[in-house]
Amino acid sequence: MGFKKLLASLGAGGASVETVLTEANVVPGGVVQGEVRIQGGTVDQRIEGLSVGLQARVEVESGDHEVRQDIEFTKVRLGGAFEAKAGAVHVVPFGLEIPWETPVTMIAGQHLHGMDIGVTTELEIARAVDSGDLDPINVHPLPAQQAILDAFIQLGFRFKSADMERGHIRGTRQRLPFYQEIEFLPPQHYRGLNQVELSFVADEREMDVVLEMDKKPGLFSEGSDSYRAFTVGLHDFGNTDWAAYLNQWLADVGGRRNWL
Repeated sequence: MGFKKLLASLGAGGASVETVLTEANVVPGGVVQGEVRIQGGTVDQRIEGLSVGLQARVEVESGDHEVRQDIEFTKVRLGGAFEAKAGAVHVVPFGLEIPWETPVTMIAGQHLHGMDIGVTTELEIARAVDSGDLDPINVHPLPAQQAILDAFIQLGFRFKSADMERGHIRGTRQRLPFYQEIEFLPPQHYRGLNQVELSFVADEREMDVVLEMDKKPGLFSEGSDSYRAFTVGLHDFGNTDWAAYLNQWLADVGGRRNWL
């Protein structure tokens, strides 16, 4: 059971809240289960509302540099108003759906540095909102996403880094206000190739896979041979040899650029 205490003090003698996650390991399209426990303080208090949501810390371009910003990308209200009796414990269970586009935070059992996604909890009382800390969740790849990741490893690529950026990838089914990039370093035989960046944009049926090599500012253009976008079904992905597919694309581009 994964949990992290959230203490949201609502004034002197006020209530405190603790959010407990039944299971912190999820996949896109899944559900994170948990409960919010509200411990009444020394006086009765009317709780106007209780909400849980998902939050990600993303990179946002600001002038000539980037800053990190917390973006709440889903939110669910849990019931209506109620009274938190002094000294009493109120337990509110919840199931929070994980959007299909949610970035993965785990690869091969290892947490990706900089991938901060978690559950937020908010209490509304006396026309004020009291937010707790972030309860981290571990988002593992879908089987179709894992197949693409495994193909890169099979070809000798090494994981470099990952980040989440505010903005949209043109031509995809993206709905969230941000996207993830997973960067890989190539093996030596791909001469002249610095890195490949990978993005997934999924829904309940299929996903857009976006690949880009030798990224330059403004290069997200479908007219460039260094950009490749294709669709993968979440249930029939096993019909393709993805390592061979990726190697053919890299070889085609490398041949035209005299890399190989």
